[in-house]
Amino acid sequence: MATPVVRPSNPTKLSIAVPGSRYDHFFFSTMALVMLATVFVGFAHTYYLAGIFHAPLPSLIIHLHGAAFSCWILLLVAQTSFVSTGRVDIHRKLGIAGFLLACLMVTLGVLAATDSLRRGTGPTGLDAQFFYVIPMTDMLIFATLVFCAFRCRSNPPAHKRLILVATTGLLIAAIARWPFVLVHRKPMMAALASYVFLVILVVYDLWSTRKVHRATLWAGAFLIFVQQVRIPIGKTAAWHAFAGWAQSLSR
Repeated sequence: MATPVVRPSNPTKLSIAVPGSRYDHFFFSTMALVMLATVFVGFAHTYYLAGIFHAPLPSLIIHLHGAAFSCWILLLVAQTSFVSTGRVDIHRKLGIAGFLLACLMVTLGVLAATDSLRRGTGPTGLDAQFFYVIPMTDMLIFATLVFCAFRCRSNPPAHKRLILVATTGLLIAAIARWPFVLVHRKPMMAALASYVFLVILVVYDLWSTRKVHRATLWAGAFLIFVQQVRIPIGKTAAWHAFAGWAQSLSR
């Protein structure tokens, strides 16, 4: 007599274990340090190794701009370190100061961009009025993503990804000062090079959770979209008229 095979009514599906957020502390701390190194290499010759406030910069506003943006990178390293060591309480307290610093950075970024426009400076081959669209949209990207990160501070996975992408948008100026022909004084090529940070974040998401986090997806797409659409916008007569108005006003 044949013995019937009994099958469970609710078969259990085998699942492949994924790392999850186990390595988040190490990953985001490492990314912050790499960003710090990126900024230092870019501005070492003209700013950090030139004495910082004693560096021969063209105006006071550029000095303040450089100091505020340097503080942001240092704060990013500190904040990721506090989380990694379990001092979330300090991280949260400094988060308020970080948001206020970000607001100051946006203000100084706009003023510094307008100051450069007033002086008619810009990378070789780009007129100052066209170049004005780059730092202005950088501030738009940074302000939008930091605001969203502040709103999502109770959602750590989204919060830290938004901060990382927002900081990525600030790296173009540093990368464009690297001593490599491919990116030196070429903001468009520097922007493409900065996307390496986005690719690394996407790869980490896929490795750790088998999917790209929603914050990574929309924040990265927003950054790339604005950075690419600003090029044709900067070439329009309307933008040149606006930049010309800002230039005359700043004088």
